[in-house]
Amino acid sequence: MNILILGAGQVGSSTAVQLANNEDDEVTIVDLDPDKLEKLSGSADLRVVEGNASYPETLEKAGAESADILIAVTSSDEVNMVACQIASSLFNTQTKIARIRASEYTDRPELFSENEVPVDFTISPEDLITNYIIEVIDHPGAFQVLDFAEGKIRMVGVKTKPQGFLVDNPISTLHDHLGNEKVRIAAIYREGEMIAPEGKTVIKADDEVYFIAAPDDIDHMITEFNQDQEEANNIVIAGGGRIGLKLASRLEQDNSVKLIEKSTKRAKILAERLDTTIVLKGDSSDDALLKEENIENNDVFVATTNSEEANILSAMVAKKMGSKKVMALINKDSFSGLMETDSIDIAISAEQITISALLSHVRRGDVVKVHSLKRGNAEALEAVAHTHEDSQVVGKSIEEIDLPEGAFITAVVSNEGEIKTVHHTTIIESDDHVVVFINNRDTITEIETIFD
Repeated sequence: MNILILGAGQVGSSTAVQLANNEDDEVTIVDLDPDKLEKLSGSADLRVVEGNASYPETLEKAGAESADILIAVTSSDEVNMVACQIASSLFNTQTKIARIRASEYTDRPELFSENEVPVDFTISPEDLITNYIIEVIDHPGAFQVLDFAEGKIRMVGVKTKPQGFLVDNPISTLHDHLGNEKVRIAAIYREGEMIAPEGKTVIKADDEVYFIAAPDDIDHMITEFNQDQEEANNIVIAGGGRIGLKLASRLEQDNSVKLIEKSTKRAKILAERLDTTIVLKGDSSDDALLKEENIENNDVFVATTNSEEANILSAMVAKKMGSKKVMALINKDSFSGLMETDSIDIAISAEQITISALLSHVRRGDVVKVHSLKRGNAEALEAVAHTHEDSQVVGKSIEEIDLPEGAFITAVVSNEGEIKTVHHTTIIESDDHVVVFINNRDTITEIETIFD
């Protein structure tokens, strides 16, 4: 597949490197910054082109005419949209994906069609991140909640605690205890290493467990691992940018929300746009301010400023002062190690969330959803099984499907929306949605081929 990426920022660069590792993909990346391009060309097998991503000459030089997919992720919404328009008008590029940040555009979906602005798929990082945070807030005790099969099932990440009912017991006791065979443990990580989830495997305290369940069963499952189900009502948001504003406007409908913003001008705008949220002008890492606002009674503190250093600092201060759960929005992998401590409960990677959305449109086979796990070192994907002469999955039982080591089928949902009980004898039928947990990302191409 010939893939053209416009923009060598964090998302563009990371996506390019991931795709370039696939021998069957030819990746070209365009940017104005020669230093970024030089660094990329030295770290991955890809082609780089220096130039303005929306100029016809640049797109022609980058091979837009032969590109199967164009991914526009420059820092400018307008450049991304114009690049898609030119790629469509001049080069007939078939699939065009654009990152669009401004709500002034995303709130008008009718703009994006073949007869208007020809963007096939828009990616809004702010919307994706807001939805991600709200899911975690809605399910206390979880550090990640991911949708599959149009929301019919979810994969949830939890960290086990000694008081969890299943802790120090084998997985086989789970179904006996819950009386529900449709919930399933997808993977267990202990001290950074993955443990295959077999019936005899014993769950230990401090394990990271990923499980699959229907939405109504999630909270029951979380109780099995850590009993942490105290509902969040008092929420403090640090940073009133696009994400902070979206998050406050969604949460204020059912919660008591306070939003801390450093800029006086921005704080006034926020106060005008929000209904019940209390907007505070100040520094979110100021312990005097946090104390004054009774941070010790806070259920969730989430830092969403544009500075990940500020997010980490303010979250650590809030945790030290008694906030029950703290989250920090980060981008750089170099900060991810800080999240292994007890100072910050959840690290939210804007980069990985955005890349997951992009990869859902790029993967081979009929892959309809992709989620990055373990800071991009693992992945869960949803693929649709189709009947054809060379199908490697339809009509076969799960034990007959030859998946590479470290990959497990963790859920099967029929085309009618029925969640199937997953056993080694479960038969995959045509149009079933199959969720696969992948510990080794080097095997992704092989798994895509199996579902092609």
